[in-house]
Amino acid sequence: MPTVWRHPRPEGVAGLCVGAGSDPAVHWRRAKRLARRIQAHARRHRLAHEVITSPRQRCADVGRWLARWGWAHRVDAALLEFDFGTWEGRRWSDIGAPALDAWIADFAQHRPGGGESLASLLARCAAWPDGPALIVGHGGWMLARRWVRQHPQQLPSAAEWPAAPRYGERWPLD
Repeated sequence: MPTVWRHPRPEGVAGLCVGAGSDPAVHWRRAKRLARRIQAHARRHRLAHEVITSPRQRCADVGRWLARWGWAHRVDAALLEFDFGTWEGRRWSDIGAPALDAWIADFAQHRPGGGESLASLLARCAAWPDGPALIVGHGGWMLARRWVRQHPQQLPSAAEWPAAPRYGERWPLD
């Protein structure tokens, strides 16, 4: 069964808008701890020792730990987080209510900060191939993938969009 883990908690991002254009570090112990959990899951379920990660270090560092232990590690840009454009790295409180209200009003089609629309992220996630995989990705990608599987051809409103998974949380992909 394909499985995806959200990357470990990155350093120094509290209150910041963090998406595809941000690349905060993860403490090496957190990355190693998640890699050990993935390794144990693969052993328990007799899965191939191959992991696919987003190119951002908060995901790829986990894959690099697994690669040190003999795993195949592949990086795929299709797993990138939602792109917030010029909002990246800014405090949510500094982005301002008018900008956030504009996004909420047209949640699926608006491009926050000139970045990616949610509809684009949903399309990217829908195109992700089915099949066995162990993945380390981002909360927004995980939510979008789950949305397109549970609500095909339906765009969400802001009120329907669920909360992100916890750091290090594991979800079945399909």
